Amino acid sequence: MVKPKPHNHSFGYNAVHIVFVTKYRHPVITKAVEFRLKEMFTKLCKTQDSELLECKADLGSRDHIHLLVDLAPRISLGKLCNILKTISSREIRKEFATELKPYYWKPVFWKQGYGYTSAGGAAIDVLIKYIENQGN
Repeated sequence: MVKPKPHNHSFGYNAVHIVFVTKYRHPVITKAVEFRLKEMFTKLCKTQDSELLECKADLGSRDHIHLLVDLAPRISLGKLCNILKTISSREIRKEFATELKPYYWKPVFWKQGYGYTSAGGAAIDVLIKYIENQGN
């Protein structure tokens, strides 16, 4: 379990499960690409006071990657995803140009948008009961 972290005027954690999909769902995420993406995402999350807790590609379909991020309260999820996708796309296209050439002729790597869900903490029904029982 993730422990709450102190921030400027608050403490806690905001674990978010994020999924990025490759453009046209092309199967281009190899082990080498996955390793490099994890390195980049770790570094980029730190620059935004967030932490990459886990990162794993589906190496069966090789067309998407899952991230678990402890999102800092000062940055929006959309902003973080924009940073992660923009920079990783540019760097992956540079570093793996030969491997990607048969799939992408335009400067793209990720599909537009992303999937996400909050993660961690208590289940929703447990939180509802906790809130309902306040003051009893």
